[in-house]
Amino acid sequence: MTASDRAQSGERLASDEPADESRLEELRATLDVVSARIERGCADAGRDPGEVTLVVVTKYFPASDVLLLHRLGVRHFGENRDQEAGEKFRAVRRALGEAGRDHLTLHFIGQLQSNKAGHVAGYADVVQSVDRPKIVSALDRGAHAADRRLRLLLQVSLDGDTARGGVLPEAADELADEVAAHELLTLKGVMAVAPLGADADAAFARLREVADRIRARHPGADWLSAGMSADLEAGLRHGATHLRVGTAILGSRPSLL
Repeated sequence: MTASDRAQSGERLASDEPADESRLEELRATLDVVSARIERGCADAGRDPGEVTLVVVTKYFPASDVLLLHRLGVRHFGENRDQEAGEKFRAVRRALGEAGRDHLTLHFIGQLQSNKAGHVAGYADVVQSVDRPKIVSALDRGAHAADRRLRLLLQVSLDGDTARGGVLPEAADELADEVAAHELLTLKGVMAVAPLGADADAAFARLREVADRIRARHPGADWLSAGMSADLEAGLRHGATHLRVGTAILGSRPSLL
């Protein structure tokens, strides 16, 4: 079965297929490489690696890879497609059982539509892509319907193109206040993607300014999600507490077409 086939049948994979030991060793090796990069990046920035959370982005990869990474100690996973994420992580949590699922955190990192936000609120633990009041309201309704608390990050647009997701830096304070006003929503900080072709250090320095400003208003909002496979060191230099890494660990994403 190809990786593409596995991605489309993640629920069956989680419970029926035996662990692929060769894939386990492959993931162990790439995870070690990324962990070493994080340690070096923290050393260069004068930071403690214990302050940094690695979120492995498993979009398009099967539930079996999530379970193998869980065996290797990964506890934070990122997804950005609602249907895939919901199906995959229901299967993963069922396979892990009650004890295992308590040690797994799912971050939704994709651009959200308001009609999907309520569904996401039912299974995600963290939503990193909050960028407008309509999404806040929809997540709040979903959190109440599911009777669960959500941790949220504001996605900040660093190039002014909000069509691709993200609140403008000058509007972030007002949106932060909106999140903080809801009982079941906990504002945890900010997230951004460095614009294509832009200097990642300059982009993340701008994000750090927004993060510091929001934390001054909301002291508990101390997460800064910045840095992916290609630019995680730049994220670390500018205070990233969360790194979103996919390709450097899992390899090139399989096509579902």
